[in-house]
Amino acid sequence: MKFVFYNDFLFGAVVGAQIIDLTHILVNAPGSSPQELLTHVIKGFPSYKEIFEGAIIDTPGIPIEQVKIRLPVPKPTNIVAMAVNYMEDGTRAEPAPINAFHKSSNSLIGSGDTMVLPDVPATIFEGEAELALVIGKQANNVKAKDAYEHIFGYVNFIDGSARGLPPDSNSFYQMKSRDTFGPIGPWLVTADEIPDPQNLEVKLWVNDRLTQNYNTSDMAHKIPRIIEWVSSIHTLEVGDIVSTGTNHRGLHPFQDNDVVKLEIAPLGILHISVRDDLKREWAPETRLERTEKGLDGTTPQLSGRYSGS
Repeated sequence: MKFVFYNDFLFGAVVGAQIIDLTHILVNAPGSSPQELLTHVIKGFPSYKEIFEGAIIDTPGIPIEQVKIRLPVPKPTNIVAMAVNYMEDGTRAEPAPINAFHKSSNSLIGSGDTMVLPDVPATIFEGEAELALVIGKQANNVKAKDAYEHIFGYVNFIDGSARGLPPDSNSFYQMKSRDTFGPIGPWLVTADEIPDPQNLEVKLWVNDRLTQNYNTSDMAHKIPRIIEWVSSIHTLEVGDIVSTGTNHRGLHPFQDNDVVKLEIAPLGILHISVRDDLKREWAPETRLERTEKGLDGTTPQLSGRYSGS
């Protein structure tokens, strides 16, 4: 199933180009927040599944274009994002040591929302197209062989980054956890609809130009190892998000008025826009294009505040 929050955080299922409202089934669900409702659905899904399937058959749909899509996972306890977790199309001789970082739940925005670039001296802003998973059962010291039992579903995720902020030794927190730097959606797809999450095409367009195009088979530390490792450090709660990393070669600067689209085919298409009140500019080139020109690092800022820093 494909679950979605829409309008004033009503809860529904996506079927084709329509949303089937399921809110009426959950009127007596405990909790007062959308995230508590989602947690209740995930925990009770074996019981709800047949009821939801009946409602999908019997309830008239609402065209998706007539509603406002909201965050499919509104306020998770943890957002864990894997760092340097791809083999970069064979350009890495060996996997980087397994590593991750936390992002704030306040970084999350939904499809149709806007990533806002802050007034900070970043050398570049980038967004990383990623496959993320949503935890379905509390996970603590999970063995790799049991990892998939703890996954409820999957979702598109963009890991926003404000790179190059000083000092060099204090980067991940201020680079990754900023408001609006975690676009997610448009909906949450249950794991039974994704037979092989290690063989999915990930595509990201910036202004209709395809910039990232890779397969999750290139992942260095696979999903079972990710769950095993993260859950050995701290407990993952139901509804938490774990994002699996990206292939960096197609990363491209995000800047004012950009229109960004991320598609992992079974998960729908996540649409966002970018706003920069400072109107800073970078050349529209990917990291791979710079490498092919024999250039190092990310493309330099061309104009606007901090361009001479």
